[in-house]
Amino acid sequence: MSLILAIDQSTSATKAVLFDAQGNIWDKASRSHRQIYRRPGWVEHDAEEIWKNVLAAIAEIARRNRRSISQVIGLSLTNQRETVLLFDRQTGRPLHPAIVWQDRRGDAICERLRRGGGEDFIRRKTGLKMDAYFSGPKIRWLVENKPALAARIKHGEALIGTMDTFLIYRLTDGKVLATDFTNASRTLLFDIGKLRWDETLCGEFRVPRYALPEVRESAALYGRTDVNGLLPGQIPIAGVMGDSQAALFAQRCFNPGEAKATFGTGTSVLLNIGEKFKLPRRGVVTALAWVLNGRPTYAAEGLINFSAATVEWLTHQLGLIRDPAEAEKLAMRVADNGGVYLVPAFAGLGAPYWSPQARAALLGMTAHTCKEHVVRAALEAIAYQIREVLDLMRRTAKREVHRLHADGGATRNEFLMQLTADLTRLELRVAELAESSAWGAAMNGLLARGVYSSLDELRQLPRQQKIFRPRMRPALAERNYAGWKQAVQRVL
Repeated sequence: MSLILAIDQSTSATKAVLFDAQGNIWDKASRSHRQIYRRPGWVEHDAEEIWKNVLAAIAEIARRNRRSISQVIGLSLTNQRETVLLFDRQTGRPLHPAIVWQDRRGDAICERLRRGGGEDFIRRKTGLKMDAYFSGPKIRWLVENKPALAARIKHGEALIGTMDTFLIYRLTDGKVLATDFTNASRTLLFDIGKLRWDETLCGEFRVPRYALPEVRESAALYGRTDVNGLLPGQIPIAGVMGDSQAALFAQRCFNPGEAKATFGTGTSVLLNIGEKFKLPRRGVVTALAWVLNGRPTYAAEGLINFSAATVEWLTHQLGLIRDPAEAEKLAMRVADNGGVYLVPAFAGLGAPYWSPQARAALLGMTAHTCKEHVVRAALEAIAYQIREVLDLMRRTAKREVHRLHADGGATRNEFLMQLTADLTRLELRVAELAESSAWGAAMNGLLARGVYSSLDELRQLPRQQKIFRPRMRPALAERNYAGWKQAVQRVL
């Protein structure tokens, strides 16, 4: 029996998941971390807290599985993608809080570069938009505003990386400075056509090449670790992948035209578009889905900033519900949204608008509006945004989408899943395995360790899905969707 241990380092928590080679979960442990909001528009994480959570989660798994932990053949890693940090070359300790993908402090830098005519160049090189969502503007902000950090970068004392790079460095005691293609491609520093760091892009964002990690395939080896002695011996780090691409991989969307939506803090909708890099059209970006045996696979991606985070806002900021799990029951107490629309532009609007200046709004309320209407409007906003992204992808990628795979914690909300099927007019296949990103990374680890040798073998692995088909009358779905579009125009 071969087991593989996967770390899923997400925006809100760090999980350790112990899988067997068939994708069955033997055990899992989780630790949440703080969301740090020091100023409006700023979102930070304490990377040292995250590192300690990695150790704590693995320690819990190892303690509960003393007899089987020796059967673990590899440690895989998936992570929040665009979040970036600087850490010390000698100690591996963070030199500044990690700047999270939601953080908007790089907006002014993007605007300066846009006025200088750099946006089209960046799009052609990276497949991405000039936007503070991605890592490059965050790094340049640190260089421009933190002279001591800038000096340490210049002198080679500071390293720059996404969360996977930082954790690999710590897991290997500083022996391996590496990332994978999917994470590198989210930085605005990486040429996704030539599959390499780009000197011109690095210059634009004030990033010296020597501060960046080596880039490897997801199904590669990344050194060895015993996780600070928590494991009985050194095992390979095998299988590293950004969380959204890992979910696409876990859903086995290996062929062009196959799509998935990950319902997380935000939502990433990915559509496999094949082995050729295609320039993105307005509203979507082009992503590296993965690189396997030297061959890239690309995907069109729509990025939605606030999904499950909107329900968290109802819980923690407004106090309308005690727990996100309550949202489904409350939404089903009313027959419709009562004309209420919530546009969750708390950090601007992502795809297809890419409007960082947009601000959230709750529209259409009357004296008869109750909290159930507001909660329902919050859930509907998630489905409306997915519909918008898919409509745009169909037009720009010129590929028909016949079904949509779904994963992420919010897929437990069956009201939301049915609504998504109703509004998109697609069959929605929801993975019953909640830990899709972790399993996608683990699948790459199993490829790296030789347990499987091809995508065809992975495609044959068992999986459980719950299927939702459209039930709402098309005319009603279109009327509700038209109301959403009108609400969005009010905040743009």
